[in-house]
Amino acid sequence: MLTDTKLRTLKPRTTAYRLADTNGLCIEVRPSGAKVWRYRYRYAGKPSIITMAEYPVMGLAEARAERDRLRALVKGGGSPANAARVERAAKVERAETTFGAIATEFLNKRAKEGLSPGSVKRERRLIEKDMAAIGGLPITDVTAPLLLAVLRKLEKRGVVETAHRARSFAGRVFRYAIATGRAQYNPADDLVGALEQPQVKHLASVTDPDKIGDLLRAMHSYRGSPVTLAALKLAPMLFVRPGELRKARWADIDLAAAEWRFIASKTETPHIVPLSTQAKEVFEDLQPLTKRSEFVFPGVRSAKRPMSENTINAALRYLGFNGDTITGHGFRAMARTVLDEVLGFRPDYIEHQLAHAVRDPLGRAYNRTAHLAERKKMMQAWADYLDQLREETKKVVPIRRAG
Repeated sequence: MLTDTKLRTLKPRTTAYRLADTNGLCIEVRPSGAKVWRYRYRYAGKPSIITMAEYPVMGLAEARAERDRLRALVKGGGSPANAARVERAAKVERAETTFGAIATEFLNKRAKEGLSPGSVKRERRLIEKDMAAIGGLPITDVTAPLLLAVLRKLEKRGVVETAHRARSFAGRVFRYAIATGRAQYNPADDLVGALEQPQVKHLASVTDPDKIGDLLRAMHSYRGSPVTLAALKLAPMLFVRPGELRKARWADIDLAAAEWRFIASKTETPHIVPLSTQAKEVFEDLQPLTKRSEFVFPGVRSAKRPMSENTINAALRYLGFNGDTITGHGFRAMARTVLDEVLGFRPDYIEHQLAHAVRDPLGRAYNRTAHLAERKKMMQAWADYLDQLREETKKVVPIRRAG
């Protein structure tokens, strides 16, 4: 019989060798120095041997207990080798059906389908950090209380919006798991209303016509980079999201058709921005300067990358407008408010142009060309109005009012 003392003193040789314990249990010492427990038995009249585990990870007493379990299996007509294969397959299946594995599979699928790199990075962080506590659990073991406990930790950290984003993402993962036959229900649906509501923080904007005029005059007086000046001129005219503006590509801009077509970053759907004559002129003036880059607004250090996300806000700060007055994102609120309350355009036209997820009365998402003719008129009227505000020193009467 083997003892722990003898096991510790066993030395490797040039070839593997075995020392027996009792009832089929033996230790195999390999040239590498590894000591491996093995169990010899007869199944269907033929001698067989199965590897159990390494020593000292599995101690002598544990090895004997495992041998006894396998002996009982053989006496009952079972095969330890077949049982081991089934167990390995079950382990692989469990590993592939954890919440983390399915979430990663789902995210990789969406990335291949065109999910933006920024969204991929945010959702991967949700999987690997914010929801790591349930990542290793079989997805069928993740219940509503378990998921809520993970989300509550995010709430306690003060990142309520992240908690809501995590619940939403988990819901999509469960729906994918249900569709692929690896789950039967979606516990995230049970948590609707269970989380704190995030406090809405409105981004700084300017909506008073007189102040808009002051702002536009200051922006047009910018004496820095002509690329930054062009971005400052276009930001209020086009009122796209700041990231969409700075990442604009020449390949997406059709000056002949006076249209800019791209995938909206928030909704991940095709979007069309009609270009007013003023916007078109800005692009035409800028094109000779940056046409060798794929980006309309290339970075200062490398034309292979877009301008920094802080460029427009930094220019606004330089011009004397702090973050409590206006931000790059604030031009969207400016346009939404003035187009509705001053120029009188229909809210659905405005929402479409803001690339928000607008739906028709039947709940269907409108396509990118919805109300395009009307939106072209609106964008031209908006550019004309901004020009009038910039050129006037006093409050102006709206140049038109939509019906």
